[in-house]
Amino acid sequence: MIICVGQMISLIGSSMTAFAFSIWVWELTHQATALALFHFFAQIPQILISPIAGVAVDRINRKFLMIAGDTVGGIVTFTVLLLYLSNNLQLWHLYIAFAVKRTFEQFQELAYSASISTMLPKHQYTRASSLSFLAGNGAMIIAPALAGVLYGVVGLGGILSIDIASFLFAIATVLRIHIPQPAIAQSNEKEPTHIIQDISFGFKYIISRPSLLALLILTAIFWFIHDIGDSIYKPMILERSGNDVSVLGSLFAAVGVGGVLGVLLINIWGSYKSRIKGVLFGMVGTALGRIILGLGRTPVIWIPAQLCSSFNYPLLGSYSDAIWLAKVQPQLQGRVFATQAMMLLLTSAVANLVGGALADYVFEPAMMPGGHFAPLFGSIFGTEKGAGMALMYVISSLSLLLVGISGYAIRILREIETILPDHDNVT
Repeated sequence: MIICVGQMISLIGSSMTAFAFSIWVWELTHQATALALFHFFAQIPQILISPIAGVAVDRINRKFLMIAGDTVGGIVTFTVLLLYLSNNLQLWHLYIAFAVKRTFEQFQELAYSASISTMLPKHQYTRASSLSFLAGNGAMIIAPALAGVLYGVVGLGGILSIDIASFLFAIATVLRIHIPQPAIAQSNEKEPTHIIQDISFGFKYIISRPSLLALLILTAIFWFIHDIGDSIYKPMILERSGNDVSVLGSLFAAVGVGGVLGVLLINIWGSYKSRIKGVLFGMVGTALGRIILGLGRTPVIWIPAQLCSSFNYPLLGSYSDAIWLAKVQPQLQGRVFATQAMMLLLTSAVANLVGGALADYVFEPAMMPGGHFAPLFGSIFGTEKGAGMALMYVISSLSLLLVGISGYAIRILREIETILPDHDNVT
């Protein structure tokens, strides 16, 4: 709980900064591609560093890695603040800053994820994982609305200063906690003797367990399609709301409220006996909410739809995390989780790159008056700016629904909890 509070405060600061940067970039460029590249350049270093980070988490003190991640994040934010105050901040500075920041956050996030199973008993894995979503969604409720108000009062410089203070708070909370460090893994296989073998270990581990591989492939496909739609979410709402930042802030708050409600459900009701059903149910619920949101044109529809969609994120994420925590030995989780993270980051990076370009060069022009798609879909989405992105968002959401439903038809995935024994039941 102490770590969760510290991370939530840190996330509030970081989310305020990310929200303010999104508005700054949109005002500067008015291009969905520019916002998508913002995420793309942050994800590429994460993809490259994930295998090394996984090895580090299994070999180096995890508490130290968590502190290092927050420390570098604070230094990067302070550097951006200096550039802004000296009127030298440019778009490419943000791309580099977020690339560096997210690189070190990858060490921090993997260290945190792998520490859960050393700090808590197995029956608490789902609830512990849900606390990460509580921190993230709690920050989502507060940060956008607060950033929207403060952006006009203290400016970008004031928001960056708050972010720096939040990093210091997070570091202080981690310093107070004892985080057990498991012994280096001893397996039946020949112990890896160099870094290449260590890096490839996660891939071999997952491939040798078809049920885990099926779960990884399904979630990768889901998040690829999800992030194609998510890459144009902010510009879609800004265009269709007349660049009303308060509407976008309200929707982000709805994301947070929905997520918190999902976390509360998990902690009050408890876990599904079958965690994989929780994952698939979360996928379907997320898709249904996003379909309604894409079809809507006003906040009256957007906000409840976003609330319903976001309610399912903790279910999807917490149950999936609990499966991985239960099936993978704690001393191997750094490398295995790094492989999982790298695959999901790779699909997300490609989705962000593809999504922005599709919106700017295909869907938006096609939904303008006289465009190729306007006669077919104009009566549903309109033909003004943002209509093409709305059509693209709905198509991606319908695809998510198909992915979630298809999971029930894959036996090695549907029965993963019986086919693959938990790590503490392996003989």
